[in-house]
Amino acid sequence: MTKKKLLMGNEAIARGAVEAGVKVAAAYPGTPSSEVFSTLARFAKEYGYYAEWSVNEKVALEVAAGAAYAGARAIVSMKQVGLNVAADPLMTLAYIGIKGGLVIVVADDPGPHSSQNEQDTRKFAQFAKLPVFDPSTPQEAKDMTIAAFELSEQTKLPVILRPTTRVCHVCQDVVMEEVPKKDQAFVFEKDPSWVIFPSLAYQKHIWLNEMQEEIAAAFNYSPFNKLVLKNRTGVVTSGVSYNYVREALAQLGQEVSLLKVGTPYPLPEKPVLELLRNVDRLIVIEEQEPVVEDQIIKIAWKNKLNHSISGKNDKLVPREGELNVDKVRAILAGFLGVEDKTTAEQSPPPPLPARNPVLCAGCPHRASFFAAKEAVKGKPAVFAGDIGCYTLGVAPPLNAMDTCLCMGASVTIASGLSKVESGVKHLAFLGDSTFFHTGLAGLVNAVYNNADITLVVLDNSTTAMTGHQPHPGLPCTATGVNDKVISIAEVCRALGISLVKEVDPYNLAEAVDAVREAVDFTGPAVVIMKRECVSLVKPAKICWVTDKCVGCKVCMNKLGCPALVPAGEKVIIGATCTGCGVCRQVCPADAIEEVAK
Repeated sequence: MTKKKLLMGNEAIARGAVEAGVKVAAAYPGTPSSEVFSTLARFAKEYGYYAEWSVNEKVALEVAAGAAYAGARAIVSMKQVGLNVAADPLMTLAYIGIKGGLVIVVADDPGPHSSQNEQDTRKFAQFAKLPVFDPSTPQEAKDMTIAAFELSEQTKLPVILRPTTRVCHVCQDVVMEEVPKKDQAFVFEKDPSWVIFPSLAYQKHIWLNEMQEEIAAAFNYSPFNKLVLKNRTGVVTSGVSYNYVREALAQLGQEVSLLKVGTPYPLPEKPVLELLRNVDRLIVIEEQEPVVEDQIIKIAWKNKLNHSISGKNDKLVPREGELNVDKVRAILAGFLGVEDKTTAEQSPPPPLPARNPVLCAGCPHRASFFAAKEAVKGKPAVFAGDIGCYTLGVAPPLNAMDTCLCMGASVTIASGLSKVESGVKHLAFLGDSTFFHTGLAGLVNAVYNNADITLVVLDNSTTAMTGHQPHPGLPCTATGVNDKVISIAEVCRALGISLVKEVDPYNLAEAVDAVREAVDFTGPAVVIMKRECVSLVKPAKICWVTDKCVGCKVCMNKLGCPALVPAGEKVIIGATCTGCGVCRQVCPADAIEEVAK
C-alpha cells in the first residue's frame, strides 16, 4: 500500500529534497518560501544532512554551490525578491556549472500578498539561461524537486524550481517514498575551470547556449508536460493556472486541446508543435509574464505556422496580479465565445470588510517609532524604512515611515538624502535580522563616508515577519543551540561608530532621550531598541483603564494599539493587551494602571 501524508507544498518540496539525498540545505526566510527550509531544518539530524539559515540569499546560494562543487546534492530556498540578492553568484554559476546537483527553490508571489513586487522568476531563469520547473500541486512540487536534482547532475547546471504562493501553501496527500541511505564521501577536484576568467567566461557562454537546445530536447519527454488533443481549439497553461483552467472548463462545459507545461524554460518544441499542427487557434494562460506565450510565438514563427496565438500580448490575459478560477473562466468564455452562465447565476459577493494592517498589541516597534517621533518633534526629519513587520509603522497614527525600497536600503537611502538635504534629520530604521542581511554594508558605507544619519535598529530577537527564524544575533541556529552570538552593538562600535546606545523601547523616557542624543550627534549614530517580539513572551501583567479616564483618547490617537478600544466617550483595554505599559506612559490623566494578568 502506498504511504501518503498530508503536506503543504513547501513541505512537499523539502520531502523531495530529502528523498533525493540532499546533503546541504541553506536559505534566508521569506514568505511564501520559508517552510521549505523550516521543514528541512527539522529533519536534518534525523537524515544526516547539514542545514543553515544563512545571513542572506547570496550567502545561502554560495554555501550550497560550494557543496555542489564537491559533488554533493544541495538545495537553497528563497522568495522571488531574494533572488535579486543572489543574482551575482547565480549569473556566473550558470557559466561555471557544478559537479553535484544544485536546486534553487524560488517562491514567486503573484498578487503580491507579502512582497515588494511580483517579479516572475521564469524571466530570471531565461536571463540566467537556466532550466526551470513550474509545479501546479504539492505532489508535483515534490516530484519536480527530485527531477531537478537529476537534471542538475546531468547538465552540470543549477536548476530552478519555481512554486507560487498557492502551490507553496496549499495542502495535498503526497506519496512518501523511502529515503535513501548513502554514506558517500565528497571531494572537491581542483581544476582551472572553477576559476572564472574573461577568456573562460566566453568559452563557457558558448557551452551554456548549446545547453539550451539540449535541455529543451530533454524536456520534450518530460512527464511534467502533458498534451491532450480534443478539437481544433487549444489552450496552453503552466503552473497553478493549470488547475484554474481545468476547473473553469468544467464549469463552462467546454472541451479543448490542452497542453500543460511543467517546464516553461527552455520550452520543449515537440509537444508545442504537435499542438500547433492540430489546432487552428490557441490561448496561453499563465500568471505574470508571457514566458510560455513568447516562446510559443517564436516556435510558430520558426516553423512558418500562421496561428492565432492569444494571451497577454493581445491583453486577453492580465500580466498583473494573481489568477483564479473566476478570472480564468471569464477569459475562456470570451475566447471560446460562450456564455459564462456560472457568473450570470451568481450574485456578487458582499465586499470584504476593510482591515488596515496594524502592528500587534504591545509590539515594541510601536514604542520605538513613537519614541523616535517624540525625539524629533519640532524638527524637520525623514524616516527611512525597511522590509519587515515594522514596515507597518507607515500606517496612521504612527505615520513613521517615509521611504521603503528593499532590504537594507534604509541606511543607504538615509545616507543619500543626508548628502543633499540640509537642515533635516535623517533616521533609518531596520530590524535585527535585516541588519545582518544587507544592513551591514550600508552602515559600513555610512561610516566610511561620514553620513550624518541616525540608525535605529529594531531588535526584537527574531525574524518575526517570516515565522520567527533565528539570525546571528541569537544563541541558536537552524538546528540547535549556538554560543556564537554576534552583538549588534559591538559590531557598530567595531565599525568606528562612537555613539551607540542600547535601550528598552518600553521605557519611553529613556528611549526618547537616546534617540534625541543620537539625532543631535554629528555623523553616524546608532540606537538599538532592544525588546523581544511580543509574540514570543507570555505576559504576566496587563494594563487597565481606571475611573480617572477623561476620554481624551490620547493613548489611542498617538499609539494606534489594537488593544485600546473606544467605549463611548472613554477608552477600555481589550483582551489582546500584553502589558507593555506604553499606553500608561502616554496617558496625560494617569488613568492607566498595570495589574497582574
